[in-house]
Amino acid sequence: QVQLVESGGGLVQAGGSLRLSCAASGRIFSSNVFGWYRQAPGKQRELVAVFTRSGSTTYADSVKGRFTISRDNTKNTVYLQMSSLKPEDTAVYYCNLKMFTGTLMDAYWGQGTQVTVSS
Repeated sequence: QVQLVESGGGLVQAGGSLRLSCAASGRIFSSNVFGWYRQAPGKQRELVAVFTRSGSTTYADSVKGRFTISRDNTKNTVYLQMSSLKPEDTAVYYCNLKMFTGTLMDAYWGQGTQVTVSS
């Protein structure tokens, strides 16, 4: 059973920074997509930043240049360093892990961590 445990959310003023962490436990396959999504009130969940299966990174246009995703494979942990935060970054941030075996994919979500940016 794969579990994702997030930490690091909180309340910050606009312009501030936060760092989110997501630790995966269980049987983790090397072929995976690992990263972050967010969901603001009344809006759909959206991709923030992920590591693709090739190891490259993908960012939402709204966070490029402000957020940085990184990972520690020895700890099966992915991080999201968020800087120059804006009130519109306020959302619940979810860690997501997709693992691939052949043509099959399993997806896992963390419980979510609230990020609130005050103006």
